[in-house]
Amino acid sequence: MTAFVKRLLKRNPNGREVKDFKNQLSALSAATIRLAILADERAVQINTNIVTAFDFWFTKSPNQRVLWPSAVRLSHEYFDTLVKHAIPLDERAIAALSHSAMALDVYVWLAQRLHRINLGNPQFVPWTSLYEQFGQGFSRIRKFREKFLLVLRKVHTQYPAARIEVDKKGLTLRQSPPSVPKRFITIKGGDI
Repeated sequence: MTAFVKRLLKRNPNGREVKDFKNQLSALSAATIRLAILADERAVQINTNIVTAFDFWFTKSPNQRVLWPSAVRLSHEYFDTLVKHAIPLDERAIAALSHSAMALDVYVWLAQRLHRINLGNPQFVPWTSLYEQFGQGFSRIRKFREKFLLVLRKVHTQYPAARIEVDKKGLTLRQSPPSVPKRFITIKGGDI
């Protein structure tokens, strides 16, 4: 985990930073998540936990503390949604945008949405919808729009293949390559 935090920060993390990261992961693992997806022209809502169990490995030395569980069991529902809908995210983009929660949210939103848009059938998202999704903490939509456009420019530096048009009414999203290119791996013989 320390190596992962180091890659995100692009430097060696101090003890407080690793502890904060662990605390956030612990909170996420204890959270109940509500997902809404479209399935066969119907909206389906799933209430689930991400993690259903931890397997802690206790060290033999009482002076050494356990840093993180040696195994984590994901819930079946969450795992199934990952298999069906998972989108790889560019770790470098996450590191570059990590100073801004809104930038991370917008990057993840675009990464999961843009490559699923049908070619030749762009999707329009009005400012009011963007404000409802990303505008918490902004009392006026005009102030939100100013901030969102700044964030969108930063996100676009990390996802340059994103095809987005901006106007006074909102965003037009066009089919774009995934933020992380697909890789195909051939596996021969044996069980996985």
